[in-house]
Amino acid sequence: DDQIERERASQRLAGGCCALAAVYLMGKFYVANAGDSRAIIIRNGEIIPMSREFTPETERQRLQFLAFLRPELLGREFTHLEFPRRIQPKELGKKMLYRDQNMNGWAYKKIEEDDLKFPLIYGEGKKARVMATIGVTRGLGDHDLKVFSSNIHIKPFLSCFPEVRVYDLTQYEHCPDDVLVLGTDGLWDVTNDEEVAGVVMEVLTSYEPNDPCRYTMVAQELVVRSRGVLKERGWRLANDKLGSGDDISVFVIPLGGPGNYT
Repeated sequence: DDQIERERASQRLAGGCCALAAVYLMGKFYVANAGDSRAIIIRNGEIIPMSREFTPETERQRLQFLAFLRPELLGREFTHLEFPRRIQPKELGKKMLYRDQNMNGWAYKKIEEDDLKFPLIYGEGKKARVMATIGVTRGLGDHDLKVFSSNIHIKPFLSCFPEVRVYDLTQYEHCPDDVLVLGTDGLWDVTNDEEVAGVVMEVLTSYEPNDPCRYTMVAQELVVRSRGVLKERGWRLANDKLGSGDDISVFVIPLGGPGNYT
């Protein structure tokens, strides 16, 4: 992240990206995630999460705590408090539910003038944004990202530090159908863990266990199914729901079978 900052002028790097990495070392997989990509292991049909997404919702308390400690980062335009909805000026003096950096649940407070500011985190699910700008809270780059039409920098709220999970391959007997799946949010936006596992098993069983192409074909099928088919109303999945409009990258890594790690 520091290197990107140093090179952003010479390399003309204005944006940022998430990062998901898997490293095999001495019988263990180390999976590091900074962003909203996801990794799962499918072992004997069981789904084992190897990451979690970092979004304004999942990191709400970290973001609010930073804003509480350094209110100058909010530029006098935002409040670190969260409310169920935007507050109207006519609601001054009334009581409304809120939560701060110390709260998992909600409580009531009397609405004050500062509460009329735009919330640091606004929206739900994939629509949640930090300062109405970005929907992912960890990754690399974005050093020059600012709130629209303002001089408020968002980078202080974005972390480049990944969460690392470890999987010990030596603790289990793995078969050729056991895999590690890495995918960007374009996959997971429209396909859940169970659906991915279903595609994995469906494709793998149509190939011989020693066919190295079977894992590439799984990755290809996951991409194709998540994008859908282009119709008059845009990209559509088999169930006619919207296909993924984001970029989709998928890796499928075998954990066992011929040439395994035992």
